[in-house]
Amino acid sequence: MSSEVKFKEHSIPGENLNKRRVDVTSLVNRLNQEKKKERNSNIALSVAAVSAVTVFGIILSL
Repeated sequence: MSSEVKFKEHSIPGENLNKRRVDVTSLVNRLNQEKKKERNSNIALSVAAVSAVTVFGIILSL
C-alpha cells in the first residue's frame, strides 16, 4: 500500500479552523457526566471494599 491510500482522508490541521467551533456548554456537560460516572464507580468500589472487610471480620470472629 502506498501512503496516499493511508492518509487520503486526513485533513490539514489549519484547514478546519474556520469551519468548526467548540461548544463549551457541551464540553462542560460531558465533563459533568464523566464526573458522575466516576463518582458512582468510586462509591461502588468503596461499598465492595467495606463489605469485604466486614465479611472477613465476621469470619475471623467465629
